[in-house]
Amino acid sequence: MTDTIEYLREVNTFSIIVRLTLAVIFSGIIGLERGRKKRPAGLRTHILVCVGATIVMITSQYITDVLGNTGDIARLGAQVISGIGFLGAGTIIIDGKNKVKGLTTAAGLWSCACMGLAIGIGFYEGAIITCIFLFGVVTGLHKLDLYFQGNSKVIDIYAEFADISSLSDFISNIKETGARVSDIEMKKSKESGGGVGVIMTLKLLEKCDHTEYLINLHKSRGIQFVEEIA
Repeated sequence: MTDTIEYLREVNTFSIIVRLTLAVIFSGIIGLERGRKKRPAGLRTHILVCVGATIVMITSQYITDVLGNTGDIARLGAQVISGIGFLGAGTIIIDGKNKVKGLTTAAGLWSCACMGLAIGIGFYEGAIITCIFLFGVVTGLHKLDLYFQGNSKVIDIYAEFADISSLSDFISNIKETGARVSDIEMKKSKESGGGVGVIMTLKLLEKCDHTEYLINLHKSRGIQFVEEIA
């Protein structure tokens, strides 16, 4: 068993196939979860990033072990870690409601690149453990994150009103319940035919289910649309 592992850590045709296969499988697991949620970077993007990082580290090891170059083996890998930033940044978008999307996907791409470096150099144990942890974070912790966000005292909302007077009444009604309104940002609403669109933060007296709270907000006079900004 030990001889097999050592053989796989060397640069040879079989170990290259094994490493690239693991890169496809491990990054595919992470990318599949992102693609299922319709994120900008899904299955193929994660696989390409991880395979690219893997071959970079295989090349670094090849230069050292086969060609006998005594340079820094981590030099090419370091360029991958810094260079993946431009691809991750491309998945982060901010819509018209100041809603940021793509941060988790960008972090997942960067993590897949790092995992690919581990696979590429033959650090199979680290890659396997990393894959398990990454999958646990993007699946299990996602549900936990949604629970805490949906049951906190602070809620960021985007709301549309027919006119400015309806907005004033809405804020007054919110304050009467004991909640505080802050960080108000107004913009012209395109959907409501020249109405008022507002982004605001509500600080409630106690924790509650945000879905039920938004349903009650819909009953306010003059409000045409309201949603939580995650």
